[in-house]
Amino acid sequence: DVGIIMNANVTYITLDGHVEINKYRYVYFFIIYVYFLMMFTVYILIICSNSTIVYLIWVHQNLHEPMYIFIAALLLNSLLISTAIYPKLLIDFLSEKQVISYSACLFQCFLYYSLNSSEFLLLAAMSYDRYVSICKPLQYQTIMKKTTVRIFLGLAWFVPACQVAVPVALGANTKLCNFTLKGIFCNNSIYKLHCVSSRALTVYSVIVFFNVTILPVLFIIFTYTKIFLITYQSRREVRIKAAQTCLPHLLVLISFSFLFTYDVIIFPKTIRLIMTLQVILYHPLFNPIIYGLKMKEIYNHIKRLFCQGKLN
Repeated sequence: DVGIIMNANVTYITLDGHVEINKYRYVYFFIIYVYFLMMFTVYILIICSNSTIVYLIWVHQNLHEPMYIFIAALLLNSLLISTAIYPKLLIDFLSEKQVISYSACLFQCFLYYSLNSSEFLLLAAMSYDRYVSICKPLQYQTIMKKTTVRIFLGLAWFVPACQVAVPVALGANTKLCNFTLKGIFCNNSIYKLHCVSSRALTVYSVIVFFNVTILPVLFIIFTYTKIFLITYQSRREVRIKAAQTCLPHLLVLISFSFLFTYDVIIFPKTIRLIMTLQVILYHPLFNPIIYGLKMKEIYNHIKRLFCQGKLN
């Protein structure tokens, strides 16, 4: 496959992460449409489940607390990531050729990494909120003010966007020698298309990965270790409360960290496709399920919402 240069000098690249999709298209025609319907259904479920909880947190005054605001931000982040991936993915399932313009590919890559990095920073902010709530309850209102929450939210989205934008912007003016991307959407494989690999860009990418992924995870481990040590010496009621509020965050962190590792480890093509699908299918649905079922206040509002619907 080669790049297609149009009149407007737009370079197109081929997405080669679909395992034998052309073979299946002609031999098992209906399978493509089953995949399409499955992906479309999942996308609708992601929109509905995440939007419902964000809406409930928005309209109910008793959920206007830092913990629930961070949950709403996390679910909104999942919506944005899914919207950056799914529309193009659904089109590709029904297309003869899976192609995308190089500029659009760079933009998708930017959205994917900046939003995924934001998730780690939002989880770090949530862990700090739980640390202050459980370990310094008398100072909670003073520390976790509305201004503090706004700063955390702003930094969680602004810092990754700025850091990820640098290699993406540099990549926009780099000459391409390969026009086939090993993936079903644009990720860091895009840099393998360059004629010359940049050592400086590689080092910078490692620094960004450390800043927006490793550091937040280490901070989360530190805060939850402190919470565990303090609650272990406290009353049973305190331990139960800590478990109820911290367990959902830890489950989301473990799940997301495990799935995100596929992007920095070289897997065979089929395994990489499976892991990619897990990130875009499983994780955006996992968040609202965990927070909707495990967070008592949110669960109660969900139950009232659907009960009212049945009564009406």
